[in-house]
Amino acid sequence: QVQLVESGGGLVQAGGSLRLSCAASGSFFSISDMGWYRQAPGKQRESVATITRDGNTNYADSVKGRFTISRDNARNTVFLQMNSLKLEDTAVYYCSADIRRRIGSIATPYGGQGTQVTVSS
Repeated sequence: QVQLVESGGGLVQAGGSLRLSCAASGSFFSISDMGWYRQAPGKQRESVATITRDGNTNYADSVKGRFTISRDNARNTVFLQMNSLKLEDTAVYYCSADIRRRIGSIATPYGGQGTQVTVSS
């Protein structure tokens, strides 16, 4: 069984910072792409940032210059450093990972349970 567990969410004032972490655990062979997406009440799910195993990153226009995604392959962990937070960043943040359970198997997407980020004025 594979699990992704997020941590680091909370309440922060506008302009502040938070750092989210997501660790993958269980039995698997490898992890390729990892990322973060978010969903605010009444809004569609939005991809926030992605990172390949080699460290290539991609960001949503709404967070470029403010958020930084990184990963620690040895610890099967992905991070999201969020700076200069805005009210509109309020959402539940979920991590995702494309995981190969066995050698030669295709990568299957897994998601975490989510962590709430609330930005107040």
